[in-house]
Amino acid sequence: MKTVWKLQDAKARFSKIVADALKKGPQYVTRRGEKTVVVVSVNDYEELISSKPSFKDFLLGCPKIDGDFEIERQKDSPRSIDL
Repeated sequence: MKTVWKLQDAKARFSKIVADALKKGPQYVTRRGEKTVVVVSVNDYEELISSKPSFKDFLLGCPKIDGDFEIERQKDSPRSIDL
């Protein structure tokens, strides 16, 4: 099960990479020995981009603080600083 392809091999065997992405999962393509791109199926891609809520929805979905919650500040005096 090959999931990492050199760019040169990926160019020559693109249809194989697409078929493997559909059957086996993500296919990584490297350039100069470093992973640079990933070929994934449309279903996998759509799942990735749709599963995250927007930032606004994320904040609105956070737990709410009860109305009787009070923050108590320390009564200590501030530390002295030599100027």
